[in-house]
Amino acid sequence: MTSQFPQARPRRLRRSPELRGLFQETEFTLNDLVLPIFVEEEIDDFVPITSMPGVQRIPEKKLASEIERYARAGIKSVMTFGVSHHLDASGSDTWKERGLVSRMSSIIKDAVPEMIVMSDTCFCEYTDHGHCGVMHGAHVDNDATLVNLGKQAVAAARAGADVIAPSAAMDGQVQAIRRALDDAGFTHIPIMAYSTKFASALYGPFREAGGSALKGDRKSYQMNPMNRREAVRESLLDEQEGADALMVKPAGAYLDIIRDIREASRLPVAAYQVSGEYAMIKFGAQAGAIDEDRVVRETLGSIKRAGADLIFTYFAMDLALAGI
Repeated sequence: MTSQFPQARPRRLRRSPELRGLFQETEFTLNDLVLPIFVEEEIDDFVPITSMPGVQRIPEKKLASEIERYARAGIKSVMTFGVSHHLDASGSDTWKERGLVSRMSSIIKDAVPEMIVMSDTCFCEYTDHGHCGVMHGAHVDNDATLVNLGKQAVAAARAGADVIAPSAAMDGQVQAIRRALDDAGFTHIPIMAYSTKFASALYGPFREAGGSALKGDRKSYQMNPMNRREAVRESLLDEQEGADALMVKPAGAYLDIIRDIREASRLPVAAYQVSGEYAMIKFGAQAGAIDEDRVVRETLGSIKRAGADLIFTYFAMDLALAGI
């Protein structure tokens, strides 16, 4: 006689690859991924980023051909970060008509018009002090920075950027940028708010990638990693100010926050798998401790499962070449 215990047997749906695929709850495609890129002006060749194996600074003169390569592989969207050689106290190059921020967008759109260009809107890579805005003594002047964020956003939009993505972590930045865009006639340009951006130790490799001149830290304007309720509040404030989409950064250590915001808002939610997360997987795989491909897919799947609609990841090109 066959025992009736246990009656519930979830393993029935895991018995074969076909069954597992049929009943898989969470999936991601290239449509869900955004590739962050670093573009450096006034250099002739690619510069490897030692703390991010496989990632390079792209020379501006080779940006068009690189974007064409991404498009052929199936990449649909990029986030632009500039490595500037024209630093000053306010990051004024970012709002010049022919500054690096504007040139990146125009080059990409000229090369591949259908590529979605998200313009990171901040100042840390363009200031001689490495902070994300105008300094007043030892502190970043929030309201003076808002004015400049508006100018940078308008410059990027004029150059062809499809999405403005403010990451400066200033209070009121979404509203200030929305007003500036609308006043300049760019009512159709959406804002992807870095709405919950933590002062994380996981940004370490990005400092090398972006050539940051930062002395000190950004804890006075980026969020305390230990604060969950405040994280939701920050994103809801950005929604009230007119954000079209929200973002949690970093992603992997903040899956609870992604879920909280997903449940609190009807806006699209993005998550950024940051440089430190990328580096840990790469170096772990190089040491033979983990299977890189499986871990990449598992971590991105967990971010999607937590509630993210799209994911910023440096693995996007690897997955595209692998046919995802």
